[in-house]
Amino acid sequence: VHLVESGGGLVQPGGSLTLSCAASGFIFGDYVMNWWRQAPGKARELVAVISSAGSSTNYADSVKGRFTISRDNTKNTVYLQMNSLKPEDTGVYYCNAPGPIWGQGTQVTVSS
Repeated sequence: VHLVESGGGLVQPGGSLTLSCAASGFIFGDYVMNWWRQAPGKARELVAVISSAGSSTNYADSVKGRFTISRDNTKNTVYLQMNSLKPEDTGVYYCNAPGPIWGQGTQVTVSS
C-alpha cells in the first residue's frame, strides 16, 4: 500500500502549484481521499476531502475558493490544484486515505 505525493516546490505569493498523489496497493476508487498540510511548529491540518467517486468535495475555510481537489480513478491519482498561494500556505502536504494510509509528503514553500 503506497501513496506518493509530487509537485511541491518554491512559488511566489499569488502563484499556483498542482500536487499529485499516486496510489497503489488498494482499490483506490473505493476510498475517500484527503489532503492535509503541516506548517513548521503547527499541527497537521485537513485541507481538502473528495468522495470516492469524486462527486463531493469539502475544503478548510483557509483554502476555500483557492484550492481544488480532484481525482482520476482510472489513474489512481488525486490532485490538489492550488491558486493564489499565500506565505501561510507553506508546509508539507500529505495525501491520506482511511486506514490510515499516508504518503511521505511534498514540501510547498510560498515566498518571494
